[in-house]
Amino acid sequence: MEQNTIEFEQVIERGCGIDVHKETAVATVRGKGVKTETRTFSTFTSSLKDMKEWLSSIGITHIAMESTGVYWKPIFNILEDAFKILLVNARHLKNVPGRKTDKGDSRWICKLLISGLLNGRFVPPENIRKLRDLSRYRSKLTGQIASEKNRMQRILGDANIKLSSVVSDTSGVVATKLIDGLIVGRKDLDVLINECYHGKLSASKEELKKALTGRFTAHYAFMLKRMKAHIVYLESQIVLIDEEMDNKLAEYNKQLELLQTIPGVGRDGA
Repeated sequence: MEQNTIEFEQVIERGCGIDVHKETAVATVRGKGVKTETRTFSTFTSSLKDMKEWLSSIGITHIAMESTGVYWKPIFNILEDAFKILLVNARHLKNVPGRKTDKGDSRWICKLLISGLLNGRFVPPENIRKLRDLSRYRSKLTGQIASEKNRMQRILGDANIKLSSVVSDTSGVVATKLIDGLIVGRKDLDVLINECYHGKLSASKEELKKALTGRFTAHYAFMLKRMKAHIVYLESQIVLIDEEMDNKLAEYNKQLELLQTIPGVGRDGA
């Protein structure tokens, strides 16, 4: 049976399709006045700059590449100031039979690009990407602090210290002072409790003493001391990240103020 060849309308004069991998980037160019050609570049910066120079020299204006993992990011960062780049979900490109090579992939991406058949995902500008990095790292550090506090609770449980049974917040001021007292070896529990106690506590002094009476050895004191030191370090890093974020957010102060007028939206959410 005779097969018909379907030609797509060309809506972009000169384009490039890039098949992205960890170690290589395979680029195919085609369009008006451009010889269809495929070249393979390594993902070292020097090689990516060679690709940028080549694409610029032949008048490429648009590029499409797959959003494969994180491999696209360094390529995007080097090329974004010189070309209009569409970052495309790989699932929208791969499900086509008969393309079994990297060169075939890049050619297909290029063909779809110049035919106007690709929709790129949203990529925020570089300053917002930097803010995203900072915000996500801050969240990671906050999660690490929560994990350390959970570890502290497990250590206290191993030592049969039952503070969590009698106080609502084991990270609160009173509980922290009591735990610090145990860490430094305080044995005078009555005096320690009197130093920390106030009338707003739901637990009585007797209940606190029972909760603090356990098998608290030097090993547990060492472990808790290290965990508390790590928490202090993580909190200091979050302060530095907040300062850097404030610097980068200076140009968005008006937007931040408006967003915080929404009920339930604080500065972090904004």
